[in-house]
Amino acid sequence: MSKDAKILIVEDEPHINRLIEIVLISDGYYKIKKAFDGAEALSIIRQDKPDLILLDVLIPEIDGYTLCRTIKNDTALKSIQVIMLTAKKTDDDILKGFESGATDYITKPFKNKILLARVNAHLQNSRSIVLPKQYRDFILDEYNMSAQINNTPIKLTRFEFELMRLFISNVGRVYSRSQILTYLKGDNSFEVSERAVDVQILNLRKKLGAFGSNIETIRGVGYRLKEIPDE
Repeated sequence: MSKDAKILIVEDEPHINRLIEIVLISDGYYKIKKAFDGAEALSIIRQDKPDLILLDVLIPEIDGYTLCRTIKNDTALKSIQVIMLTAKKTDDDILKGFESGATDYITKPFKNKILLARVNAHLQNSRSIVLPKQYRDFILDEYNMSAQINNTPIKLTRFEFELMRLFISNVGRVYSRSQILTYLKGDNSFEVSERAVDVQILNLRKKLGAFGSNIETIRGVGYRLKEIPDE
């Protein structure tokens, strides 16, 4: 399995944070970032979008349960795998962890081999499930948050990426401006009005070049990705 996955360790005890990092490095992972409180973690998550987060519950600023719910309620982040790694081990604690959206729950003290087995399994599952979406010559890779047309990379903003993800997942369906904003409202970075959606669509079309004509304006209603006729 590839070891290029991005992993974020969120643990306020420096020696435990470092121990987890060493365990991951020993297994070949090298794209590792660390945070020591919930607010710092959320900032890193929004900027870097890790593939997996090892999350303690009892951390300053934003506790682990709240941070996990925030991630899972965010359209752009909810695909991130979250493994809670904590000393809180009652049935109620574990249930609360899963209810907040955690993929897995590991109690401390943990065995290194078990931790690595869980990390490897969840990363493998996420990579096998999230496959690139294709529409004509356009490919949207949700796992790597990238896009290309005719094998040429296209740099999209997060807003533009989410727009294309919405359209390509529902080809032919018309979305009003308000529906587009509702779809994106989980991400606090999208502070735009309905009128601003028109500007974003215009910019997106320009960036996509000739392919941009596939995004149709339905007058008085909204936008859609043009249906591909049966051949």
